[in-house]
Amino acid sequence: MSVTDREADPRAQSGLPLARSGAPLAQAEAPLPRAEAAPLTPSGAPGRILVPYGQGRIRGLDADELGAHGAAMDRLVALGLPVVPGLTVPAGAAASLCDSDTAEAAVELVEQLAGRRIGDTARPLLLRLSASAPTEIAGLPPDLACLGIAPARADDLCAVIGRADALHEVWAATVRMIAEYALDVPGAVLDDALLDAPGPRARVEVLLSLVAEHGSHPFPDDPAQQLALAARALLGRWDSPRARRSRRAQRLPAELALALHVQALRIGPADHSGYGTAVSRDPETGRLSPRGSFFRGVRRSAPPPDTGEPLDRLAGGTALLEHSLLTLERHLRAPVSVDFEVRDDEISLLAASAQLRPPLRASVCLAADLARDGALAREEAVRRITPAQVQELLHPQLRLTGGEELLVRGLPASPGAATGAVVLSSERALELAADGTQVVLVAAETTPADVPGMLASVAVLTGSGGIASHAAVVARGAGKPAVCGAEGLRVELAAGTVRFGERVVREGDPVSLDGRTGAVYAGTLSVSVAGPPPELSTLLEWADGVRRLGVRVNADTAAEVDTALALGAEGVGLCRTEHQFLGERLPLIRRVLLAADPTARDEALLALERAQHEDFTALLAAVGNRPVTVRLLDAPLHEFLPAPGQALDAAEEQRAVALREANPMLGLRGVRLALLHERLYPAQAEALFTAWADVAATGVRPELEVMIPLVSMPEELAAAAAYVRGAADAVAARTGVEVPYRLGTMIETPRAALLAGELAEHAEFFSFGTNDLTQLTYGFSRDDVERQVLASYQERGFLTASPFARLDPHGVGALVALAAERARSVRPGIKLGVCGEHGGDPESIAFCDDLGLDYVSCSAHRVPVARMAAAHSVLRRRQDEQRQDEQRQDEERHDEGGSAR
Repeated sequence: MSVTDREADPRAQSGLPLARSGAPLAQAEAPLPRAEAAPLTPSGAPGRILVPYGQGRIRGLDADELGAHGAAMDRLVALGLPVVPGLTVPAGAAASLCDSDTAEAAVELVEQLAGRRIGDTARPLLLRLSASAPTEIAGLPPDLACLGIAPARADDLCAVIGRADALHEVWAATVRMIAEYALDVPGAVLDDALLDAPGPRARVEVLLSLVAEHGSHPFPDDPAQQLALAARALLGRWDSPRARRSRRAQRLPAELALALHVQALRIGPADHSGYGTAVSRDPETGRLSPRGSFFRGVRRSAPPPDTGEPLDRLAGGTALLEHSLLTLERHLRAPVSVDFEVRDDEISLLAASAQLRPPLRASVCLAADLARDGALAREEAVRRITPAQVQELLHPQLRLTGGEELLVRGLPASPGAATGAVVLSSERALELAADGTQVVLVAAETTPADVPGMLASVAVLTGSGGIASHAAVVARGAGKPAVCGAEGLRVELAAGTVRFGERVVREGDPVSLDGRTGAVYAGTLSVSVAGPPPELSTLLEWADGVRRLGVRVNADTAAEVDTALALGAEGVGLCRTEHQFLGERLPLIRRVLLAADPTARDEALLALERAQHEDFTALLAAVGNRPVTVRLLDAPLHEFLPAPGQALDAAEEQRAVALREANPMLGLRGVRLALLHERLYPAQAEALFTAWADVAATGVRPELEVMIPLVSMPEELAAAAAYVRGAADAVAARTGVEVPYRLGTMIETPRAALLAGELAEHAEFFSFGTNDLTQLTYGFSRDDVERQVLASYQERGFLTASPFARLDPHGVGALVALAAERARSVRPGIKLGVCGEHGGDPESIAFCDDLGLDYVSCSAHRVPVARMAAAHSVLRRRQDEQRQDEQRQDEERHDEGGSAR
């Protein structure tokens, strides 16, 4: 190109290489030094302040000068993506676009970039002017489009588009704003006149007439003059009192400068042209599949509602977008959204950004896709998905619209959502569920006798109890949503109603329950279907490769074990044998406790042993060659004794009365009951060891661990251990099989934690039962305190979370740390785990990981959450160590620099 040619070309005047918008103009990542940037003043050459999209970085300009839009378009061009031809007038020189010479240079440059000319009937072109601040903010002036149109050419353009109203609607909005903010026509005059205009074409005619009558001069036909007026209108609107108030509300500088952007508005037939918005991924599946809307005609700032068409009706379909969206995802490493135009079946991007709140499935699938493609390290992919998001994917959610009637809010005891008819008894739940009716069991509190009805229900709601109560534990184990401790809930069995304050719901009425938030609503609400994408399993497998902490399940039946293993559990960390006596088997343990004489007790124990052998055989077979910790019987007596008036006869009622306790949680339970009923633990242990021998005969050898509960004294543990060893010897003598097992204890009393060293002399493993340890350390009743005390304590700031939900690191956690230290000092290789509800809480898991415990155990449906949380704990620790190393290196460099001086 000759010097003369360069001087004639506006791009050459700005010192920029000639290139069409959409070409990869900016290859280098780093901007040029700011000292090399051309001055942002006309200096007699208007073209010097015009920056074509993609050229800003070459000139050393950033978002402060280019505006957020100009900087974004620069990035798109650098990625080699097709963008709408256009240019930016940087913020420091935006007012110069009001000058006719600069405006004329801008028109000529956009025509060259677009390869079209304004007024060309074969390939028509108009202009659009928009503004942007250095960052995305609210209150920017609206775009002004259809610049360059003249009444004499309007019909020709309408004929090309095929939709006259589409052009006149946008044209009218532009003329209206220019009239008020650039040609001094009072806004009230404009508004009054437009009230009587019947349609878009009439509005344009009225506006042009008002400008001619009341304006400082008529509306021009010349494109450059229109562009100059449009720039004056945008800047005038930005300087208006209303705009300044908006900036003050956003705590933005009153004098914040705008960059202006002049874009090509290429006109084409409606069948092959239009504009739209799209996101990169299907929100339901998370897969790369553009979703959005397409509008035909000339782009307007706010398209009429319900006028969009599905993207697959685009000429060329969604394939036009896929390459651009895929490229953007790899660059931004996030699901993306774009605004685009289609002209002559070719796509051009108007804007692109990472989605602010992408659907969770989209985030999961993208993280896996990026890592598989090598664009992201696997550890970073794991880091992107939080444990809370894993839990959200595993459970259904209520689809709320804002118009729901909230009945009550309680404690979020078990995640998930469900809707069903209210039932007030376990028997009624079983009856209706057998007919296929979805039911929600509502009770003041639940007992072991209610378990069959709980399992038949889709959700559970109780008026009392906390997140470690019977209802919560059973619901979590079964994977059913539950809300407990719902304040003001009163069940009126005789009337067949439930009261929520003054609101009355009858048995059979529908309710909807959210176990994640603790909210209960009237009526049947829409529930999203649970089911994470397969990519979550991939991310969890990668998380398994990162984490140090083992993850087991609290499971009592073979069915629960099967569920947990499918979710990634590495074994059973807690089998609560008392849960094997719920429902139909409850009479078995009652017969042992209420036996009238030794003979009756021996018969009851024999029946119990047979039932336990059956349950243990199924459980061990399901576990396979994995660890399984079986806790011998531990339950407060009130969970097993018949309620007043429900005993078989008067004599049994009298024996039950004698056993009832004022505070059963601190009464005859765990090892204490076993020491008073000396055949109880031997019967359970013999059933367990015999079942192991039977399962081992099939080639399966579970890693058996037998746990003694609620120990406070080394003497208790030694006595119970003798029972277990005696049972093992008896089974070996009878079957010839010496069952390999570890014997351990649960640390759930503060005294046990303090005496951990002495207990470790008798135990090969400890499992911290943090539910009871929290209860006994605080002196809180886990069934009552959450509803009556903890909510108030959290409001006052005494607690940040329920200590039954998140392990208290200062008190309960200090006991765990002390016990671990003392146990290891006596038995260095002792295995240490946590099997309380905290085993599924991410923050508690991180605490356990930092202590170096071996595993956590939680309910089946929290296993994936625990797997991800354990991996995040390791990644967080690595990040902290890296930060400390960098800080140490910085300090060393600083010290060396000081020494050199």
